[in-house]
Amino acid sequence: MKFTVIVNEGPFIHQAADSAYHFVNAALAKGHEIERVFFYYDGVKNANKVSEPQSDDRDIVKLWGKLGSEKGVDLVVCVAAALRRGVKQENLAEGFRISGLGQLMQACMDSDRTIVFGD
Repeated sequence: MKFTVIVNEGPFIHQAADSAYHFVNAALAKGHEIERVFFYYDGVKNANKVSEPQSDDRDIVKLWGKLGSEKGVDLVVCVAAALRRGVKQENLAEGFRISGLGQLMQACMDSDRTIVFGD
């Protein structure tokens, strides 16, 4: 099965980013395909490389980036939502790319299922 995943919440005040991350890993481990992970609304904060969690906390930004780099998962950040929240190319974490809603629509059309994490 081919999935598109939408992450609408940031990394530090909501469980959505972690749940999405674990879902993507589990789906890949079961042999499913991830068409794209699209970060929208506050979810774009998952791509901000200048965020620094406390030392005893997980670094979900780096975990997402590693997933994108090592497993070839396409991590797309909505350009309009990113600019509103101060996420720009110069502070974009490794493994992510900025694009528009067209990428989300295309991924949804090319997938069997679209799953949304967060409001």
